[in-house]
Amino acid sequence: MVEHCGFDENTLIGNLPPAGGAATVKKIAINAVMAGCMPEHMPVLIAAVKAMVQEKFNLYAIQTTTHPAAVLTLINGPLGRELDFNCRYNAMGQGSLGNATIGRAIRLILVNIGGASPGVLDRSTQGSPAKYSYCFSENEEENPWEPFHVERGFSSTTSTVTVMGAEGPHNVNDHGGENAEEILLTVAGVLASPGINNVYLSGEPLILLGPEHAAIIARDGFSKKEIKQFLFEKAKVPLTWISEGNLKWFKRHNPNRFSGLSTDAAVPIVDSPDEIIVVVAGGMGRHSAVIPTFGGHAGSVTVAIVDQNGQPILPAAHD
Repeated sequence: MVEHCGFDENTLIGNLPPAGGAATVKKIAINAVMAGCMPEHMPVLIAAVKAMVQEKFNLYAIQTTTHPAAVLTLINGPLGRELDFNCRYNAMGQGSLGNATIGRAIRLILVNIGGASPGVLDRSTQGSPAKYSYCFSENEEENPWEPFHVERGFSSTTSTVTVMGAEGPHNVNDHGGENAEEILLTVAGVLASPGINNVYLSGEPLILLGPEHAAIIARDGFSKKEIKQFLFEKAKVPLTWISEGNLKWFKRHNPNRFSGLSTDAAVPIVDSPDEIIVVVAGGMGRHSAVIPTFGGHAGSVTVAIVDQNGQPILPAAHD
């Protein structure tokens, strides 16, 4: 594993909270082997660790919270196809070596190096199946808009890893919507929940559009920016859905959004439409997913997958 990635085994990628364990290349490789990874997966794992230790990601909070936050790992770019990461049918489920083993290796790294043992430092009240493995790639071929990593400023030929502190997926079942507005209205309804962190901490909820829904929305001329604006305007939680005690809690954490409202008001699920993330994944079928996140104090991070010299890793040439 170490020889294949080209890094010295003692290279420190970062210290992982809450225990502050040193995530060296050798320790990452050990966990990769236990998870069943292939040697070519090592640069992806190294990039994921680089992303997780960024201050913006706030891994300490994600590792120790009572919230069921798991580290969602999204792969973009040519390496996703080269390494056969699943982006289509069952992208978030079983059946793909890359998705399963990278996701599992990340969890082992978080426990064995970061020290987040369940019930000890990981205090998640109920946990989540996503804490076993939560990794997939974007379906760029059936994405009618620019891929997510291009939206974040990377070239289409650069492969990237994005990490998010996220809940498990909430299904969006819309078989009857005949146009973009109708489908997005269903998405907004799933997103507008008083029980997710985003309602009072804002942050970056992930809208994972299935390609069939995405094709209809794009057919009707919606850009990603217009999708986000529509959801910002429609995904609102009426104050009548929020208990008095919870409203006091929300006002304490986000007074700008919750103070001075009339009793018949409704609040948007985020502070700005730009915070909403839109990605395309999955196979055919009239399903999408809403994935709430840990909140605005733990932002998503995207990094390029590079070699030991800091150069982007390109797919192998094929005849």
